[in-house]
This record gives sequence, C-alpha cells and structure tokens, in this order.
Amino acid sequence: MKALLDIEKWPRKEHFHFFKQFEEPFFGATVEIDCTRAYENSKKLDSSFFIYYLHKTLVAVNSIESFRYRISADTIEIHNRIDASATIGRADGTFGFSLIEYNLNFDIFKATALAEIARIQNTTGIFTRTFESDNMIHFSAIPWLNFTSLSHARSYTFPDSCPKISFGKMMVAETGKRTMSMSVHVHHGLMDGMQLGQFVDCFQEIMNQ
Repeated sequence: MKALLDIEKWPRKEHFHFFKQFEEPFFGATVEIDCTRAYENSKKLDSSFFIYYLHKTLVAVNSIESFRYRISADTIEIHNRIDASATIGRADGTFGFSLIEYNLNFDIFKATALAEIARIQNTTGIFTRTFESDNMIHFSAIPWLNFTSLSHARSYTFPDSCPKISFGKMMVAETGKRTMSMSVHVHHGLMDGMQLGQFVDCFQEIMNQ
C-alpha cells in the first residue's frame, strides 16, 4: 500500500524540483558501523550475519519516512513497507537480483530470506524474477573489501529513486571490536544530509541492541 505526498505543502518542494532535474541526483556517504553486539546476536539466533544485518537495515529504512519515498513521474509515493533487492552470490562467482520481503519479526524474515537466497543460487542470470514495484532498497555486500568510499553503476535514462546500501568487509580489532563500512546513496530530491544522518544513527542504535 502507498499514499501520495502533498508536494505543494511539503517544505522541500523547491528542493525536490531542483534535484529531480539532475542527471545524477544521488548523493551518499560511507561510514563505519560498530557491529560487535550485532554479530554476537546473530550467532545466538543461529543466523548468518548477512541476513541479520540486512534485517536491521530494513528495520531502520522502514523507520525513516523519507526512505519510504519513491518518485513516480511528478509525484512522490509514500510506501508503507520497503523490501530489499539484494545481490545474492553463486558458487560460480555470478550473482542474481533477489527480492526479500520485509517483516519486523526476525524469524519470519529469516525464513523468507533463506528461501529467496536458495532460489537465486539455483538459477542462472542476473534477472530471475520481475520487479512489480519500487518499494525496495538496492542492497549489496562486498565482504572481500574494506572500502572507504563506493560508487554505483547507474543508467541515467532509467527512472530510479531507490536508496542503495552496501556493506564491506567485517574487520576485527585486537580488542575484539568488530566494524564494517556501510555506504548509503539516496536521491537528493527526496532527502538531505539530515535524513541520511538520522538513518545512520537509527541503524547503529538497532545494531547495538
């Protein structure tokens, strides 16, 4: 389900129309996330860490209203739920685009994610399904690389306003502290640095629980 944002009454009306005309309207940042507690919790739940932090990412995404905004022509839709299209790797080194439905209940989400991961790993090609809606984030993990910045391949002719969130290699300090790089790219017509900061703070708080 979704509703329309009243752009005429939105304080960011001018900002939306200004950035919407850009060839590259996305901006982003790379931050370091403390994942010490989260990693321990994932093991207690007998879950892969990937599924665990994907779930926590979606919890934070669904908590920040601007991360549920999507541009449709000249309107802005507010979705009531955002799912994840995550890149899922295969044994042969390729990957496919998944669609993992969000559920606040972790056990339900974990079962959904495991089923979709297994489906992708038993198919070939990059597109193994259709995507009927843009109520999703584009999500990826690069566990081989401890990056400090990240760019994305994009087609400027394809209408896109989905946030793009990526994680790097988990690093373990001598003290036992675990950290990961997180890159977040968002459409500047829909939000600014303040909302990006709110998302990062929200995500870190959830990872610390």
